[in-house]
Amino acid sequence: MPGGMIDTHAIRGRWNDVGSKLDERRRRLFAACEVRAAGRGGLRAVAQITGYARSTLGRGLRQLDAEPFPTGRVRQPGGGRRTLASEDPTLIGDPIRPLLWVSKSYDKLAAALREMGHKISANSVKRLLPTLGFSRQTNRKADEGSKHPDRDAQFEYINAHVIERQAAGQPVISVDTKKKELVGNYKNGGSDYRPKGDPQRVKVHDFEDKELGKVVPYGVYDMATNSGFVSVGVNADTAEFAVAAVRRWFDQMGRERYPNARELTITADGGGSNGSRVRLWKIELQKLADATGLVVHVHHYPPGTSKWNKIEHRLFCHITQTWRGRPLTDRLVVVELIAATTTKTGLRVESAIDTRTYEKGIKVTDAEMEALDITGDTFHPEWNYTIRPRPRTAKRSG
Repeated sequence: MPGGMIDTHAIRGRWNDVGSKLDERRRRLFAACEVRAAGRGGLRAVAQITGYARSTLGRGLRQLDAEPFPTGRVRQPGGGRRTLASEDPTLIGDPIRPLLWVSKSYDKLAAALREMGHKISANSVKRLLPTLGFSRQTNRKADEGSKHPDRDAQFEYINAHVIERQAAGQPVISVDTKKKELVGNYKNGGSDYRPKGDPQRVKVHDFEDKELGKVVPYGVYDMATNSGFVSVGVNADTAEFAVAAVRRWFDQMGRERYPNARELTITADGGGSNGSRVRLWKIELQKLADATGLVVHVHHYPPGTSKWNKIEHRLFCHITQTWRGRPLTDRLVVVELIAATTTKTGLRVESAIDTRTYEKGIKVTDAEMEALDITGDTFHPEWNYTIRPRPRTAKRSG
């Protein structure tokens, strides 16, 4: 330039195109090179263009003549801003941990820590939590079932007894309650074929209809014949309702298919209305044994393993597929759709409404339990037990 003038336009262009896009150290060195190349007055001009303080540019000039940093480093060892933990040693200790176990946003966590006297922002909280080994996680269904030491042994125990009794021509059933369903013109999961542009119109909100209410489908699946019976209750899912469904299955389907039945084997979950700890379940099974003359063997799946119950993937899943995308507008529709369930493997299902009202919270006394003719197996008697018919005199006194 004439008269030693500095070409600030060219410096600004190079800075915008290249220098401003470098990392911290390289930006400083780039700016220092521009100062040195510009000569007299360059320090002031480059400071105005880059926004760097003159002291920063001076440090850059000194670094131009210094030894290069080790490969990959931008700052000298120990350089840069100090960590929050070094400035506040108590931050990573006890104060932060009690806050990790609540569902709070980073902003709320930071605010809570500031109330405790710590200087921290939401971004810092977000950065610190992973370094402490924490991340957002959902609940995992794993307790009890996967940890019980005899889980697999119980599966093998059930399987051996099921095979033995099926080989003897005795009925073996899997039982469980399907989830309650709203009755009415409500959205049902899944989709079905309809004329294009003509979806089934349903209610916007899933508020229970006071007149139609809900239904409680309780299923009985016969493993040997690949058939099922579903009792559709309109009241409560109780042990009395569950055993009533088993008795109805035996009267409507079981007697005909097993005319020589002397025993009935039931596999069930460990919880719910047919749970291993439910006293009323055993009382009602005793009544069933007394009325039918059947010896009733019961085997419960270990806690947390209900998905292995045969009825779940042999019956219930197919019922769900049958009524997918169809509103369960009334109780008769529920029964008809259940009964229409079939599979390529020959599944056949019968269904019926149970309009009886079942009382909840029935208390069973110790005397009633002592009157049971129940024997626990040697292997986990709380999961495996047999109920035998009582003599008529015992039934009258019980």
